[in-house]
Amino acid sequence: MIEWPARIKLAQLPTPLTKLEKFSQRFENTTVWVKRDELTGTEVSGNKIRKLEFCIAEAQAQSCDTVITCGGIQSNHCRATAILGARLGMKVHLILRGERPQMPEGNLLMDYLSGAEITYLNQGEWSSHEALARELQASYQAQGRKAFFIPVGASDEVGLWGYIKASEELLQDFSDLDLEPEYIVTATGSGGTQAGLIVGTQMLGIRSQVVAFNVSDDAAYFDRKIRDDVTLWKQRYNQQFDQDAMTIKTVEGYLGAGYGIAGPEIFDIISELGRTEGLFLDPVYTGKAFHGMVTELLKGESGQLSGAKNVVFIHTGGLFGVFPQQQNFRFE
Repeated sequence: MIEWPARIKLAQLPTPLTKLEKFSQRFENTTVWVKRDELTGTEVSGNKIRKLEFCIAEAQAQSCDTVITCGGIQSNHCRATAILGARLGMKVHLILRGERPQMPEGNLLMDYLSGAEITYLNQGEWSSHEALARELQASYQAQGRKAFFIPVGASDEVGLWGYIKASEELLQDFSDLDLEPEYIVTATGSGGTQAGLIVGTQMLGIRSQVVAFNVSDDAAYFDRKIRDDVTLWKQRYNQQFDQDAMTIKTVEGYLGAGYGIAGPEIFDIISELGRTEGLFLDPVYTGKAFHGMVTELLKGESGQLSGAKNVVFIHTGGLFGVFPQQQNFRFE
């Protein structure tokens, strides 16, 4: 029995697990399923809200009235935090990587509409973002406020609970559908969703292997990050968990030119899935991971998803990230 820490129910759960009937016809022996976590809410959609249910609960437990967090200009996590802050009556201060654009689009527009305060750091300054967050905490304290810091993607030992909880939901999905997928596939950018799934599946005895496709950094980084976060999680929550039994599989080769930069093949797969299934991916996270998954499945036994009869793809959201890159789609 898992003893859960404090959690605020913010997401629309459970999300459905859907079979891609038409798209799966391109594979000889594989059926692709999608865990529809883009449906966790309308404005606050995607995977970040599952982590924030635990992180914001912790902030409130510490009597904080302000949340500071950080990410890229089109960060889904920052947008979700900004909107939840507005709903819960908490001030949100975002530290965003990049130059302030002339016109806010996509997630950034939602940040402003939600009333978030925003500080921009250029790429060269980004390594100091956590030091800046500490300075902001001190500044808010001087104003009589108390600020809670949530790291990039809410990917730390607190946010880890989000996809441990989601694993419990997947276990119920698999039971309901009489399904035992060989693989659970996700994009990984800050490591929290990947880590939570790895821990959750191991704790719950789910035999599906978690396979992540990196959209930033490399496999060695995610191996270190996940092991560090799990160590802190075990210490903070006094968890008995066998870290040595973890399998951390991060498939490289689909990052492209870098984080947030997608090639034409990514926009093509987004368009194809939209046409065939009415399902929409984004070019930063899910588009790259889905393209990687499809490419590896088509390799058959020589691919990273060999022996796959059923694969579950975690749709982590990101729809608002499509709009700032709409010029990259090709329509005949």
